[in-house]
Order: sequence, then structure tokens, then C-alpha cells
Amino acid sequence: QAVVDFERLSEHAAAFQGHDVGFCCLGTTRAKAGADGFVRVDRDYVAQAAELARAGGCKHFVLQSSQGANAQSSFLYLRVKGEVENLVQAVGFDRCTILRPAVLLCKRQESRPMEWVTQQFLGAVARVCPTAYSVPVETVARAMVACVLQPGEEKVKVLENKAIHELGKA
Repeated sequence: QAVVDFERLSEHAAAFQGHDVGFCCLGTTRAKAGADGFVRVDRDYVAQAAELARAGGCKHFVLQSSQGANAQSSFLYLRVKGEVENLVQAVGFDRCTILRPAVLLCKRQESRPMEWVTQQFLGAVARVCPTAYSVPVETVARAMVACVLQPGEEKVKVLENKAIHELGKA
């Protein structure tokens, strides 16, 4: 494990060398970081980490993005997620897997009241439609590992929420 300063990420290039696979789940919220901070973390840091990983020999990059990611979206969150997907694909990994989970179900240490209400509602909906609107973070983590262990011919593979559920229980 290496601790890096994302504001000076290029100074930590050695931490990205010698890895066959890279996993990226980096992200923040607009409420926590402001609009500029959100873009810096969710797009710029991720793209720079992908570039350093590729330069360090990474062959397969696995990116957690978001359901609805679209570089043309008028919503900042979805636009930035779509932009970073495009930037990571352009790095030129042998394989790139992008996971687009719906609302992540997890326990957080910080207080996010609206997210908590949403998770309670979606947790109930998940009992009826388990793959429609949410996914437990543990399922996403298992899917990320499973996609690396499976042979793949596709240079870029995008997994939507239902596919994440299926792969995460395999």
C-alpha cells in the first residue's frame, strides 16, 4: 500500500509501476468538494492515475463509474463520469473494464441524510427488483475482481448494474 498526494501525483509514479491490474474507485461528492473539487477528484485524478498506471506497465484497468455516465449530459455528475470513462479508455490499456453501478448500498462513517433515506427506500425496492436501482458495495467489489479473473477478448467492456449483480455473485 502506498500513500500518495493526489495534488502531486506525478511525484508518486513509482507507486504505479509493476502492476498488471489497476482498480479505481476514487470519487467524492459535489457537496463535499464543491463543483471544481468534484471535477478534479472524479475526472482529473482518475485520468492521471490511469496514465501513470499504464506507463508503469498496467495491462487491465478496472474503473468504477456510475449508472447513466454520459460525457454529453447536462448534469455535472453524469458528464464528469462520462468524460473520465472516455479519458481512461483513451489511455490505451490492453483491457479496460468500466463498471456502472446504480446507487451504492453501504454504511458510511460520514452523515449523508438524503443518501441514507434513499438507501432505505432502495433497500426495500431491492427486495422486489434486486438489480434495478441499487447494488451493495460488496457486490461491486466482487464483480471488479471477477472481471479480472475471467478471460476477455474485448478491449473495453462496460458492465451496467444488472451485469455487476450477476458477476458479483459468480
